[in-house]
Amino acid sequence: MLAAHLDPLAASLFSLLAIASLLLAFVMLGSRWLKDYMLAFAAQSWLIGLLSALIGYYGGYRELYWVALLTVLFRGIVLPWLILRILRRLRTARELHVILSTSTSLVIGAAAVIFALVVGMRIAADLGIASTVVVLALTVMFSMKLIGFLMLTLRHEAISQILGILVLENGIFLGTQILVPGMPLMIELVLLFDLLVAVACFGVLVSYLLAHIGSTSSHELRRLTG
Repeated sequence: MLAAHLDPLAASLFSLLAIASLLLAFVMLGSRWLKDYMLAFAAQSWLIGLLSALIGYYGGYRELYWVALLTVLFRGIVLPWLILRILRRLRTARELHVILSTSTSLVIGAAAVIFALVVGMRIAADLGIASTVVVLALTVMFSMKLIGFLMLTLRHEAISQILGILVLENGIFLGTQILVPGMPLMIELVLLFDLLVAVACFGVLVSYLLAHIGSTSSHELRRLTG
């Protein structure tokens, strides 16, 4: 495993980028401004793209340069552009339908990080790996997955749920890049295609909500049940 045999400089760079990506997930969790969600996701995607390039450089995985390029292009540019198009159709610039307050959401997110840290340390111990980077990668991966689930369950705006799915997937992608950097390029292409399909489907959902319900809250979909 590459992450278990890194020199101090590479380990520091990987750790910095992983922690910065996690902090951007907290920006999305703690903000109610929809455009902030999108900008934080774009920045997070650029960081993950940079991380992929560094892993390719230090590990000798040349295919990761293509993965980094595709990550920046699709996750950092194309998906934010599509989300911006969706935002232009919205009649509100901020999240109005939340179950918990921002501060409470952040506290739950912090508890999720602690839980992820415990799980990451346990998994690393079971595998007999003492590398700090491995523990950090597992922690960030599980934390971003949990934060993505929180955004899906605690927010009702369709755009928030789109980004909840994207944050969740970014967490998986970040973890696999550090822990399993030799993943075939074709798998990465399939994941990117799935993301494009998911965003397109949510775009159709937002258009439907605006046209037939007059709200972008997915909570209003209950009115469509028989």
